[in-house]
Amino acid sequence: MKFLFLGAGAIGTYIGGSLAAAGQAVAFVEQPGMAAVIRERGLRVHVDGGVRAVSDVTVHDSMADALAAGPYDVGVVALKSFDTAAAMDDLMAPGLAVPDAILSLQNGVDNEATIGERVGADRVIAGTVASAVGKPGVGEAVEEKHRGMGVALGHPSSEGIVAALNAAGLSARAYPAAGPMKWSKLLTNLTGNATSAILDMPVADLFADRRLYAVEVEVLRECLRVMRAMGMKPVDLPGTPVRLLALASERLPRVIAQPALTRALGAGRGDKMPSFHIDLHSGRGQSEVTYLNGAIVRYGAQHGVRTPVNEVLTRTLLALTDGSEDLERFRHRPDELLGLLS
Repeated sequence: MKFLFLGAGAIGTYIGGSLAAAGQAVAFVEQPGMAAVIRERGLRVHVDGGVRAVSDVTVHDSMADALAAGPYDVGVVALKSFDTAAAMDDLMAPGLAVPDAILSLQNGVDNEATIGERVGADRVIAGTVASAVGKPGVGEAVEEKHRGMGVALGHPSSEGIVAALNAAGLSARAYPAAGPMKWSKLLTNLTGNATSAILDMPVADLFADRRLYAVEVEVLRECLRVMRAMGMKPVDLPGTPVRLLALASERLPRVIAQPALTRALGAGRGDKMPSFHIDLHSGRGQSEVTYLNGAIVRYGAQHGVRTPVNEVLTRTLLALTDGSEDLERFRHRPDELLGLLS
């Protein structure tokens, strides 16, 4: 198969580099500065103490140049959610040959709809990456925790994509329906993410604090209530027991659930800060909270489910991101945030 990756960030480099190292035809489209660095250095994917290296990398500076070098079987969207619409507008410029399949590996539950509105829903394949991936530099990715990937069935290319990913050692699993898979991934993305960014505190510290632990549990419970209202149940993702996470957050007594969740979701990340924290301090003035916690608020409103905790976290983090709220108000000050939630 011939793949075009929109974005060579952590996920794009990890998946695209692994596919290329396994012999698949892979090209990237990236910003000119990053593209030049990748052309010079190639790609390096660190896995299991070894390195998957690709020295001869095809990287295009623009979508038009990339598509002119096609056609491609699969376009892979590995961008932040707030970049999706603009990328799809570039993809659909007049005269360009759009790939038959567009695979979204993004977090959140709205990207597939955004892509489908522009390229046609019949072209879209929902995907998710459960493995933890870091990006130490341009054109470089580190597999921090191998779990695997999910790809939704329903498109003629889905099974072929799964096979290609598995041949590259990426442990892909096919799912019969996109919705439960994407919402289950959303559930795992929520834990500690917004609260950590707002308070500038590691996730492990949040789960060790009984009051903040209660906030994190309610974030998950609101998501699960919205999922039930939409007729969806959590499904386990590769290497990720999502159904157990749901059970622990809703049914297990705190005295049992808190230590377990602290180990699984807090201590397991150490002092590494989550994605919302990185976005907040990146200087871009944008946050994916709109597409994660904010999605729970939006879908909750549509289905008559109250989501006050996710609403406060979304509103507060957006205010910090756009500068209308001072970062220092909440930094290492849980009482300030708890006051908004009371």
